[in-house]
Formats: sequence, structure tokens, C-alpha cells
Amino acid sequence: MNRLTVILLICVSFLSCKNETKSSGTDGYSGKTKTNESLIYPEETNFKSLRQVTYGGDNAEAYWSFDDKQLVFQSNNVKWGVNCDQMFLMNAEETFTDSIAPPMVSTGKGRTTCSYFLPDNKHIIYASTHLGGDECPQVPVKENGKYIWPIYDTYDIFVADLEGNIVKQLTFEDGYDAEPTVSPKGDKIVFTSTRSGDLELYTMNIDGTDVKQITNELGYDGGAFFSPDGSKLIFRASRPKTEKEQKDYKDLLAKGLVEPSDMELFICNADGSDMRQLTDLGNANWSPFFHPSGEKVLFSSNFESEIGFPFNLYMIDIDGKNLRRVTHGNTFEAFPVFSNDGKYLVFSSNRNNGGTRDTNLFIAEWQD
Repeated sequence: MNRLTVILLICVSFLSCKNETKSSGTDGYSGKTKTNESLIYPEETNFKSLRQVTYGGDNAEAYWSFDDKQLVFQSNNVKWGVNCDQMFLMNAEETFTDSIAPPMVSTGKGRTTCSYFLPDNKHIIYASTHLGGDECPQVPVKENGKYIWPIYDTYDIFVADLEGNIVKQLTFEDGYDAEPTVSPKGDKIVFTSTRSGDLELYTMNIDGTDVKQITNELGYDGGAFFSPDGSKLIFRASRPKTEKEQKDYKDLLAKGLVEPSDMELFICNADGSDMRQLTDLGNANWSPFFHPSGEKVLFSSNFESEIGFPFNLYMIDIDGKNLRRVTHGNTFEAFPVFSNDGKYLVFSSNRNNGGTRDTNLFIAEWQD
């Protein structure tokens, strides 16, 4: 889920859960583009096989249906007839090129982010700005020379069927309501909102009732996911400490902006209790997702870089021990999501993009 980046030399701007990805460059140790026959680097021993799913545009935040038969994801591929992120549906075994578009399941209006299946496998939730206007909202590039994310106050969370019909609106508060994900138990949704005046985590029932605030500390809390048993939450957060850092954070937030260059992972119980910081690595640590065991977390980070990239996937135990690197690309790997049966991992990557700025979806057959 939210959640990129230190000051990047490659242009990467994200939105919300994903925060909209745009990365550039070739991949691999030599900088050469990899072929379909050799998508896996030798050190990537957790990948038994790897299949590229999309070919073109920026594709990210792919999430499995509860029965693992389908995925919903967001894309801004202009050749699919969109100008900014919209939601698309695919069967798990499908592949899409520029000339073959999957069905769109959002309205095609405004900008969308962070879709997720509901337990019936017949509906999804996602955040959209379409009530604030049909056009794509403007994407800021920099603020005082720094990379920033927009926090659109027109985002609300909706339920739609798989034909793209909105059947329910779940949030009605003024301000940003986005980044929703669903508990594997099928009973709760966690999301990020500015309704308190800061970017905090909240949970609600599947029908939008019983909203409860989970976090309450200055800083951006977002991109949250439940553990496999629904008992815990993992998320990314910024924690401005000094007076200047806090002022800068508040000033940006007042403009609907967040600087995501310094984020760590936090873990807590699903009700917000037993809150603790999981990583202390520096730079940007984000897009965490629980391993099927519930005892580890997979996430994206650039903490080993002094220049902002690459971003790679890392694994860490939920007690903060046994940190290790999972992917070995030279540009961008993020948004890892395990299938519910734990057999597959979908993620976004710049590998095999022909030296373009395309970010594509890949599905790996996982082995521990």
C-alpha cells in the first residue's frame, strides 16, 4: 500500500500507496536491458520462475483476488486510452502489450490509486478524485528543488463491481482519503486520511462503518497492509523530529504535498497497539507486504544507495532481524505482493524495459 524516495537522480514520482511511479534507465549489472529469456538475476534465488505481465507505460500496485485467479492494478499507459492512473483487471495468467489493453474497472475520470479486491472476488475498492473533476489533477514535479508527492484532497474511497460500476462510496470526509487495503480475514479496511489534520492511518469495516484512528503522531503514515491473519499492520511512515523538519512537513502538507525522502517501516497490532519502528535504515523504505508466514516483511528500499537509486526488494523478520536483499536490479523494484496461497509474488520493475522509462508488472513463482 503508499509506500518514494530520497532525492532521485532518475525521475521517480509516485502517488499515494504507490504514489505514481516514473523511473528511467536500463537494468542489470552492466546497465544492459535484460531479455525475456533471462529476467532473473543469478542472486535472485527466491524466484523459481519470472514472467513479465505488461509491456509499456507505468504499471504498479497489482493486488490478487482472494481466490488468486485475478489481479487489479493501476496504469497510465496512454496507448490504453488514459492520461493518468486508472484501474485495470486481468486474469492471473494473462499478458498485455501496448496494443492489447485489459478491461478498465475505474470510471476513466480523475486519477485513481490503490485498488484492492473485496472477499467476494466480485468487487474492488479504490480511491479516486473523479468527484473533484473529470480531468487528471496536476502532478507537481518539485518543491524548492525537492521531489514531492501530491496529497489530493479530492480523493475518496469507492466500491466498484468488475464491470467498472461504482456501487458504493465509503468515505465522505473533506480532504484526502486513499490507500485502502483489505484484511485477509475480509472484515476490515485500513486507509490513510487527513481528516485529523495530519496523514494518519484508520480502519473501518468493509461497509465503511466503525471508523477508528490507528496512528497519532506527526508525520506521514501510509501504504498499510494487514498480516495474513489480520492481527497486525505494516506501513511506511515519516517522523519529522527537529523543529525545522516539523515546520517543513506542515508547510508542505498545507499545500497538499509530502516529501517522501525519509521513511521507515512501522508495525503494530490491527487496533494500533504495540506500535514500534521496524527499520532504521535511512533513505526511503516503503511498499511493505507481509510474507505468507506472517513472520517476515518484504519491502522496497534505496538505503544502500548514496544517489537515490537503485530501489530493490528486501526481506526482514518482524523483530527487525535477518535483513537481506531479494532483488538485484540497478534501477527500480517495488510494490511486492504475495498471492494468498503464497506461491506467487507480483511486483513492479524497470527490468527489461529496453532503456525506456516504463515500469512493468512481473509475476514470480516464489520459493523460500
